[in-house]
Amino acid sequence: MSKYFVYLLLSLTDNRTYLGSTSDLKRRLREHNEGKNISTRNRRPFKLIYAEEYETLDEARKREKYLKTRSGRRELKKIFNDLNK
Repeated sequence: MSKYFVYLLLSLTDNRTYLGSTSDLKRRLREHNEGKNISTRNRRPFKLIYAEEYETLDEARKREKYLKTRSGRRELKKIFNDLNK
C-alpha cells in the first residue's frame, strides 16, 4: 500500500521553507535539489526538516492545504517549538 507525505524543506540558501506533498519523499527531495521544480530552483540546496505520513493522497493534500494557511503555519511553529524544548 502506498504512503503519502506532507513535507517541509528548508532552503540552505535563503533560510526559507517550502511545503509540499508526495508519495516518494527521497525522490522529491532529490528533484528539489536538482532544480527540477521551477518554484524552488533558485533556492537550492534544501534540507528536509519535517514530514508527516498519510494513508491517502487526499488526506495528504488536505493537510498540505491547511498547513499553508495562517493557522497551519502557527501549528507548524508550535510543533517545532515543542520539539526544541
